[in-house]
Amino acid sequence: MAFFASLKENLKKNLKENLRGVKERWSEGIASLFTGEPFDDAFWNELEERLILGDVGVDLSEAIVDEMKHEAKKRKVSTKSDLKSIFVADIAHRLAAVEGMGQPFSVDDPPLVLLMAGVNGSGKTTSAGKLALQFSRQGRQVVLGAADTFRAAATEQLQVWGERAGVRVVAQKPGSDPAAVAFDAWQAVRASSSDVLIVDTAGRLHAKHNLMEELRKIYKVLEREAGADHIRTVLVLDAVTGQNGVAQAATFNQIFPLSAVILSKYDNTAKGGVVLPIACNLKIPIRYIGLGEGIEDLSPFDPGEFASALMEQDETQQDEMQQNKADNGGAQ
Repeated sequence: MAFFASLKENLKKNLKENLRGVKERWSEGIASLFTGEPFDDAFWNELEERLILGDVGVDLSEAIVDEMKHEAKKRKVSTKSDLKSIFVADIAHRLAAVEGMGQPFSVDDPPLVLLMAGVNGSGKTTSAGKLALQFSRQGRQVVLGAADTFRAAATEQLQVWGERAGVRVVAQKPGSDPAAVAFDAWQAVRASSSDVLIVDTAGRLHAKHNLMEELRKIYKVLEREAGADHIRTVLVLDAVTGQNGVAQAATFNQIFPLSAVILSKYDNTAKGGVVLPIACNLKIPIRYIGLGEGIEDLSPFDPGEFASALMEQDETQQDEMQQNKADNGGAQ
């Protein structure tokens, strides 16, 4: 896990800079609400409104505000700035409570099968390639399955990643049955006793029934061959999609239980709020966050660092969070 530890350290160093634009756009400037002035009912209404505008959703926004009111009363705080650390701690706690949140994929019981899904342009192929390269650098033997047979460029792109990672890419001619490619890729894993199989699939609109059924077929083939315990289904979401990303996650989660979300393209065009309903309402862990095009830019997601970076939390507030964690018996 040393390789992923270095990636997390890289993420920690660069997250605040890369999320600067996100913070400015998220919820039309939530961070700007936390001034040194006393808070009143109008503050709570404004905070809830901006959370909703920031793709958090009505019910979850209400729950966050209610919890903050409770904490504010318990701690007897009086200014908006005093509420900032409460807000950050609440966001981090809600995210961290989801099982698997921020945990990189484990290959403790190989072979591990990752089935990549998502809509067109979400970054599936790039994310598959980056994961292959990361596993390869850990000394794992990896096979890539090019099951996006509708777009020749996807196979070519995956083959480029295969060359970079020094891993085999199993592909067929354009228009071939994607499930057959997945089956062939699994056979290659068995023949070579490889540790990891990553299957790239075609982008599909989550509202198109036939395409979603085809994805289900790929999953069924892999489930039959590898066993459900070895499969991790991964939804790659373009973070800029906002509330539509929640709808995508909910629909794909009906096709097969999602094991993880990778938020790609999480740069200065993204919205921060989409993280919360995906994790808190759908209980799907966000395992990786993509902040650029390099391999180091696909890093394990850290709820605490994410929440702090969005709000530009200072060291004093971080110390308070740690003290609160200790006071609560280590629970965060």
